[in-house]
Amino acid sequence: MRVVVSGVGGFVGGHLVRELVAHGHEVVGLGLNSQAPELDLVDYIAGDLAEGWPDVPCDAVVHLAARSAVGPSFADPQGYLTANSAPVTHLCEGLLASGSSPRVLVVSTGAVYAPGVGLTESSPTEPSSPYAVSKLLTETQCAYYRRRGLDVTVLRPFNHIGPGQRGGFLLADLVGGVREWAASGRPLTVGNLDTRRDYTDVRDVVRAYRLALEAPAVTAPVMNVCSGQSRSGRELLDEVVTHLGLGEPEIVVDPARLRPGDPAEIVGDNAVIRAQLGWEPVIPLTDTVRDTVRDIVAAD
Repeated sequence: MRVVVSGVGGFVGGHLVRELVAHGHEVVGLGLNSQAPELDLVDYIAGDLAEGWPDVPCDAVVHLAARSAVGPSFADPQGYLTANSAPVTHLCEGLLASGSSPRVLVVSTGAVYAPGVGLTESSPTEPSSPYAVSKLLTETQCAYYRRRGLDVTVLRPFNHIGPGQRGGFLLADLVGGVREWAASGRPLTVGNLDTRRDYTDVRDVVRAYRLALEAPAVTAPVMNVCSGQSRSGRELLDEVVTHLGLGEPEIVVDPARLRPGDPAEIVGDNAVIRAQLGWEPVIPLTDTVRDTVRDIVAAD
């Protein structure tokens, strides 16, 4: 299968390319950078997808590219709406005009839901940031183009973590903070480590994407990609300390990192994707943290 992957240079993109190539597929990468990432690609096309989608013959598309930082979206809400919705328009209108219909997977986010436990694809949506609003907009576009006859499926991944992730995400920040504490003795500054979130190893996540491409048919228009269980920040910290072989750091809670009204727990339900694809996460959290720690330490 020849698969086009947008956002190929990102954290998830690299893992997805390796997963697809390992299972015999060819990958054409799309990205903003002029230079291709060091991945096993049959072709690479640089450009801003908000300006247009390249005409690339393929059997499938995985659209990962998006402005995804939540914080900055509050300062540029319209920029996020445009940047994240325009590529979907260009892609799908181009497919309608060409008469071709490769399978298209558009990656959204579990952040579109109202907070809760056991969130299913039919649970209420309640985006809490311009970023999440932009992703819900792309989902509406996908529903429209699916009605127009395109083979489009939306995937809603919850928190995914693993090797290759760097600062700005909780696990990588904890690894860096614990290492800094060990080197300097300065306390580890954190936010609320008691909140619980649904974490899945990124390698399990991209396996779900591959299975969605390979399935004879995907009848569900939207599928959660999640573990179905929650872990706290303290549990992640305990795993980090264990795999670094260090003692428990002194912790200081920074009030500026606390979010008023931050939900105590968010957990998804993965029953639909299990029924559709036979997928479920298989990589234990302790292995995810171990591999992430090793990757960060090796990169220094």
